[in-house]
Amino acid sequence: MALTSWKTFNFFDVSEVKPADSDIPSLLNSAECSCLCSGSENLFLGSNDGHVRILSRAFKVVRTFHAHDSGSITHMRQINGTSTLVTISEDLSNEPVLKVWALDKPDKKTGGPKCLSSLGIQNGRKQFPISAFAALDNLSQLAVGFANGSVTAIRGDLINDRGAKQRTVFESEEPITGVEFRDGPTTTLYLATTGRILTLTISGRGQGQPAKNLEDYGCGVGCMTVDSKSGDIIVARDDAIYSYGVNGRGPSYAYEGPKQLVSVFRDFIALVTPPKAEPTSKPSVLRRFVGRQANDLYRSSTFALLDTDLKYVAHTETLVAQIRNIFLEWGDLFLLTLDGKLFRYHEKTLGQKLEILYQRDLYVLAINLAQKAGVDNAQRNTILRKYGDYLHKKGDYDTAMQQYLKAIDNTEPSQVIRKFLDSQRINNLIEYLEELHEHDKATVDHTTLLLNCYAKLKDTEKLETFIKSGTNFDLETAIAMCRQGGYHDQAVYLSKKHGEHDRVVDILIEDSKNYEEALDYIARHEPDVAYPNLMRYARVLLEHCPQETTELFIDYYTGKYQPRKDAPVAPLQVPTGGAASAVQNLASFIPLPYRQSTNSATPFPVDSQQAALSNGDVAAATDVQGPPEYDVPKPRTAFSSFVDHSDQFILFLEACLRDGNMNEKDKVDLHTTLFEVYLEIAASKTGAEKREWEAKAKTLIHGQEVSMDASNVLLLSHLSGFQDGTVLVREQQGLRFDIFRSYASAGDTAGAIKALRRYGPEEPQLYQAALAYFTSSPKVLEEARDELDVVLRKIDEDGLMAPLQVIQTLSTNAVATMGMVKKYLSDTIERERKEISNNRRLIESYRTETDAKRKEMEELGTKSAVFQTRRCSACGGSLDLPTVHFLCKHSFHQRCLNQTGDDDIECPKCAPTNSNIRAFRKAQEDSADRHEMFQDALQRSRDKFGTISEFFGRGVMAVPATE
Repeated sequence: MALTSWKTFNFFDVSEVKPADSDIPSLLNSAECSCLCSGSENLFLGSNDGHVRILSRAFKVVRTFHAHDSGSITHMRQINGTSTLVTISEDLSNEPVLKVWALDKPDKKTGGPKCLSSLGIQNGRKQFPISAFAALDNLSQLAVGFANGSVTAIRGDLINDRGAKQRTVFESEEPITGVEFRDGPTTTLYLATTGRILTLTISGRGQGQPAKNLEDYGCGVGCMTVDSKSGDIIVARDDAIYSYGVNGRGPSYAYEGPKQLVSVFRDFIALVTPPKAEPTSKPSVLRRFVGRQANDLYRSSTFALLDTDLKYVAHTETLVAQIRNIFLEWGDLFLLTLDGKLFRYHEKTLGQKLEILYQRDLYVLAINLAQKAGVDNAQRNTILRKYGDYLHKKGDYDTAMQQYLKAIDNTEPSQVIRKFLDSQRINNLIEYLEELHEHDKATVDHTTLLLNCYAKLKDTEKLETFIKSGTNFDLETAIAMCRQGGYHDQAVYLSKKHGEHDRVVDILIEDSKNYEEALDYIARHEPDVAYPNLMRYARVLLEHCPQETTELFIDYYTGKYQPRKDAPVAPLQVPTGGAASAVQNLASFIPLPYRQSTNSATPFPVDSQQAALSNGDVAAATDVQGPPEYDVPKPRTAFSSFVDHSDQFILFLEACLRDGNMNEKDKVDLHTTLFEVYLEIAASKTGAEKREWEAKAKTLIHGQEVSMDASNVLLLSHLSGFQDGTVLVREQQGLRFDIFRSYASAGDTAGAIKALRRYGPEEPQLYQAALAYFTSSPKVLEEARDELDVVLRKIDEDGLMAPLQVIQTLSTNAVATMGMVKKYLSDTIERERKEISNNRRLIESYRTETDAKRKEMEELGTKSAVFQTRRCSACGGSLDLPTVHFLCKHSFHQRCLNQTGDDDIECPKCAPTNSNIRAFRKAQEDSADRHEMFQDALQRSRDKFGTISEFFGRGVMAVPATE
């Protein structure tokens, strides 16, 4: 393929390197620099005087050392990733000298790098310049080509200086223009002369055999290199660029013109074309026209970077100065011209390359370039999407859709869908939407749009195929679209296929209005499916199928629910004649699932395996295994379903009460609810019917096995005006105070007096309430008459209220007069006066006695006591010495005391009394710290002040003694 058909781009940024050090340009000049190489983040310059200069990335000389004493350095090789440098110096009067340097090991004498080994390169004592040089990375083998056509191979351990062997492996009359190694199981040396390309096995299988001729066309010096990635040998000739691999010559690319240099940079082949030969004839018209500038046209060189895989020119330009060398380092490619100028070629990023291709609408090349760069799917799909946009803009909709389908994983579907909303592109839109479902990337809106497209095309076959295909789509949207379009049978099919039992019932009830079939469908499923659907549509089903729905409720809530099954029906014998038509007419009435309703858009096929007879035409099979086990819900969960269906509700409640498996709490709920329903129906009736329902309600209160909550019954009776129920329940529950309060709230004074007389002795609090009620209004006071005096007398006798509380109760309103309570107040005051008088007398007597005791105690401590007793208080005999006298005026014979020693002697007569006093005092001291006893007594006492006084006397409130 000729390069003239390749597209040319500018994928490299070119900049001239201008070192900060002004001496660097002179070093790069041809007069100073005899050779160069790069590697390990450095640039190495060999000079004619045998010196090596090492330049850093900033193009500053970081090191200089003298490598050879004679001759100029013509070839160098730095082993990348190591600190090893190979140099070759040539002096035509002597053999070339090869040296291996360790740049990281200084020489103790010179201070420069250490020379690991040095040897003279043999050429049969023929002094010819070296034209080519190659070495393996481990320096185990080297090859040197000479201008006289001979090649010398060097093998050995040059790094450790263990010796090396040289031999001439090839001789030819044609000068050697290139040598390159291909390493592998066998080490092959590729040789290039001016007229041939050959291979020679240096080591491994085939070693020692003569060189094999690959091609009878050679190449110039510098026109042979190796691709380090693939190992192929690249040869540039005047007519084309050739590649050679293990199996011989590979692909070639026509590129007319002389070649000066060739190199491989990443995926590109760098190619330098020398200047054109200046014509020797008379001055041409061009020279006469442009003058001296015409000479530059003949001295200019052409530089190009080729991508042979994708067949395009990545960069090409013409340089006025001739190119001397190419080297690769720091991730860039550098060109050195003969006038010492250095140019850097930096490859643009993939994004920049793609933008250039986008501008020229070269999307196929962009896709291939991205794929070669190993981009991820997201970036690749972005290119495909742009390519699709380009094709869509050109009107190539089918091809554009193919690109969109390839990029479907990372493309926003709305961007594509908007481009194909035109009715003429509906088939492309359907193709894209179907692919979205295949990749499980479709949303609800996509499913809706696809079904709408099917409906617009009226393509029922595709619709059903889509539904039955099992394609990944949003089930809810598909069902919703089928329901919206009138395809109810298809919606039921989808719901049943995917086990959406709730949706099946919803479609049958909301869309098809087939309540009997919906109820039958519910009854055919297990409890965990049947119960939620029954509760969800209970009111609708009770409205249209009250009896069947109530029976289903009763079965489920009594634990007797069994999924309904069809009994096997024997096949009908088809008679002949008129009987056959009769059978056909009968068969037309047998409902089949998915039978198309009258409002359906299209018929839908019926699967014979799914066909089942309805409940109305076949007998339900009996389950010999009994009902399934399930958690029977509480009856109260069904109560809300029977709103506005009182008759069915009563049947349900009564059936649940007849079931013996209900717990006590559920029975209470059932009794209470049934009582409420009875009263509700009674309130809507009159006459005998009203009394009949009230009698039923009364029966629940009288004969209930489970006691209902009294507050609920009272509330229901009050709201329904059922007074008999209120009184009856309160009597049963002992709520006598509530009975009185109900009479009082109703203003029934006679009933209140009756309740007071009946329950007052057992409920003293009623008298307090009666006092407040009787004085609540003049009318009530008039009706109560003398009953107020009875209440006041009872309160006074039993001490139910303090006088102040009575006054406060009566003063709440201005109904009671002073005359009504005059007698009560006078009696109370008189009694208080008497009590005060008695208390005063007691206080005075206690005070007199206390003073006498204090005086006596003082006399005993200050005055001497005279004992005149003559008889012993124990034996009654006359006292004689020794005698013991006590201050209590008792005297004893010492022998009558029966006590010896110096212990304290206590009067035997007074000892019991003193012991009681000490015990009483100790009990007081102990109880003084028990404050909880004081608080408890205070709460239970009716005379709070008396209780406080009593405990004050015990020392409860005394200040604790300090030590």
